[in-house]
Amino acid sequence: MKNKIILSISLGLLRLLARLPFCMLYGISNGIAFLLQRVIKYRRQVILNNLRRSFPEKSEQEIRQIASRYYRHMGDLIVESVKLLHISNRQLEEHISVRQADLIERLAADGRSVIVFLGHYGNWEWVQEVTRHYSRPQLNAEIYRPVKDPVSNTIMKAVRARFDTMLIPQKQAVRTLLRLNNEGRQFLVGFIADQRPNSKNLHHWTWFLNQDTAYATGGEEIGRHLNCHFVYLDIEKPSRGHYIMTFHEMKPAEHTQQPYPYTLLFMQLMEQTIRRDPAYWLWSHNRWEFDREGNTIQRK
Repeated sequence: MKNKIILSISLGLLRLLARLPFCMLYGISNGIAFLLQRVIKYRRQVILNNLRRSFPEKSEQEIRQIASRYYRHMGDLIVESVKLLHISNRQLEEHISVRQADLIERLAADGRSVIVFLGHYGNWEWVQEVTRHYSRPQLNAEIYRPVKDPVSNTIMKAVRARFDTMLIPQKQAVRTLLRLNNEGRQFLVGFIADQRPNSKNLHHWTWFLNQDTAYATGGEEIGRHLNCHFVYLDIEKPSRGHYIMTFHEMKPAEHTQQPYPYTLLFMQLMEQTIRRDPAYWLWSHNRWEFDREGNTIQRK
């Protein structure tokens, strides 16, 4: 009962906030960024250390400038996510430009499903807007990691329900996608594949952003088992509140000996996206917490 009351009040307040125009929301975003950076100092050392190790060629001044822009982007992410509770299709079209969506139509014409790899770059909560720019596959799904707090998890699902996309909990992904495939239902499913695997699944490593980096293979394993197409979604943020999302067909080098060529190609493409403008990636995530043995890396 307590959780239901908290949820009802929280969603009510967020829906009221979502009705504010963007100009007011970005004013709130400025305040959030100031609190995170100057008052709370949210994960300050994690952010700075991640940036320093990823870009050793940059000066300390450049690193701190990127970090400051990242905090402002975090503020934008928060208010833009809330805005999904009350935003029209016309407003979304004004803020998001989707390019090469015809690629999805062409690939899906053979009846095979599509795996889309993307990262925590730009505004990944707005990414589902791309589903309105092609007609096939008709079924769109997103793999997500549930939040432990039930109230926060329900709010997150309410925000992501804006696009009528099937939300599949991470632990149910394999079973659900196999079932859809067995039912003959063609789908497009997005995998945000730049997160760190948990400490029990540190089996596959590559060089990413100047560091030895573990990567997850679930998206490729599922896609290859179901004979899916693989696509990368590149995201740009040309100005505040505006995003360009571009589909690229993934074509690993022929005759490669790599066990997971699509995932490694994703990591390469993701690094290119990040290096183009580093401020918009999720630097507050402790991406490099463990070494190859699963031990916590001690940072100075």
